[in-house]
Amino acid sequence: MLGSISGLFGKDIGMDLGTANIVVYVKGKGVVINEPAVIAYRRPTRRSSREIIAYGSEAKAMAGKTPVGVETVRPLLNGVIADFDMTGALIRHFLEKANNGFRLFGHPRVLVCAPVEVTEVERKAFIDATLDGGAREAYVVEEPVAAAMGVGLPIDEPRGNMILDIGGGTSEIAVLSLNGVVVSNSLRVAGDEMDNSIISMMRQKYTLAIGSATAEEVKNTIGSADAMATERDIEVRGRNLKDGLPRAIRISSAEVRDALEPVIVQIIEMVRETLERTPPELARDIVDQGLVITGGASLLEGLDRRLSSNLNTPVLRAERPLFSVAEGLGKMLEQFDSIKKVLVSVGHGVR
Repeated sequence: MLGSISGLFGKDIGMDLGTANIVVYVKGKGVVINEPAVIAYRRPTRRSSREIIAYGSEAKAMAGKTPVGVETVRPLLNGVIADFDMTGALIRHFLEKANNGFRLFGHPRVLVCAPVEVTEVERKAFIDATLDGGAREAYVVEEPVAAAMGVGLPIDEPRGNMILDIGGGTSEIAVLSLNGVVVSNSLRVAGDEMDNSIISMMRQKYTLAIGSATAEEVKNTIGSADAMATERDIEVRGRNLKDGLPRAIRISSAEVRDALEPVIVQIIEMVRETLERTPPELARDIVDQGLVITGGASLLEGLDRRLSSNLNTPVLRAERPLFSVAEGLGKMLEQFDSIKKVLVSVGHGVR
């Protein structure tokens, strides 16, 4: 009885649970939330358990600036759940926010995404965390399938559709046909690894220590995967490793591109290997139709040109790469009864 009542009040929701960001799609409204997948909490003591003090953007703003006893964490790492309790708390917070703060009767049906090559145990963790977060039903969708639907690829047709999703923790490539994944590959190298490469370059070349937020700013401002028409530079501030004092230096886009090169090469090789395993008839379709890239890290300047020149394949960037997966989940919610066959896992909570 409670499940039927809660179904009247709980909206159907799609959640793109990314390593870096959580994007929430509400049926009938579209994308309503796009916030960092970060949570801040006060460490447990002998007298108290962990106390959550901030979520999302507010928690990310605290990263690297917290007092003793307070930590900021990403509960999802490399596309999978690293901290079950914190992931459940994060899901619960954003479900309530998407459901206008309703709690008692706000148990929605939720579609969540998982990497295509996760284990059954990891898929079950997504289901359990979503139910623990307040969903009455939870369904897991393979991320490339949702991304392909979000960008409008005709994955229900007997033709090859190739999509590359480069997020924060993972890069995933898949060839889809007839609503299923034919060939796939994944790499735990993506936007976060790009940031780490910049941090490492600054330490080794300039003995300057910078944080992940600064590295991300550098990547987004002057980072590139291919030569720019006009090279740029940026001032970077950090801590001098020699004397511990603050220091500011200017670095060029060419230096950043060199730092990112090993990451770009790994992604290209993953795509090349997947193309080599693709059936010839589907490979022919991909040559005609091209490879679509999406995900936050696909916004790196020149990445589409670099992939195209190295793979001899047309490469198109999605119009809204940050929201492709969430919008694909939204399309699934609109035609839920007819797409149940593409859902990987199912779980039920509130009755």
